[in-house]
Amino acid sequence: MGTQRLDALGWLFLLLGAAMLGNALWMLAGPMHWYTELPAAVPDTGPFNAHFVRDIGCAFLTVAVALTWAALEPGLRRPLVVIAALFLTAHALLHVYDTARGALDASHWGLDLLGVYVPALLMLCAVAAILRRARA
Repeated sequence: MGTQRLDALGWLFLLLGAAMLGNALWMLAGPMHWYTELPAAVPDTGPFNAHFVRDIGCAFLTVAVALTWAALEPGLRRPLVVIAALFLTAHALLHVYDTARGALDASHWGLDLLGVYVPALLMLCAVAAILRRARA
């Protein structure tokens, strides 16, 4: 990156990357605490499994690294952001599916808004912006 300043997308990726890193580290270091204390009613999704929580923590860690790297290296944004967006969008679609079919209570539309749906939507908008810039 050198002395290059972050642009708006860079700041978005850095902030989302930091949030994903915090979530990942919490999942990896304290899976039971994350499972019971995350204000998203995680127990509604099924019984606690420390290994599974840590597996997902690894996915969030990967997204955090990709987004931070994309913030710092604009030339590498397209593949890094597309990969991060793929996970976050697939994750959001799984939540939509489970809530729409009644596997999760309707309260999850609101519970998942900021932590699941907004990041996925932001990433889809970022991918669109990056692809528009690449065509220009």
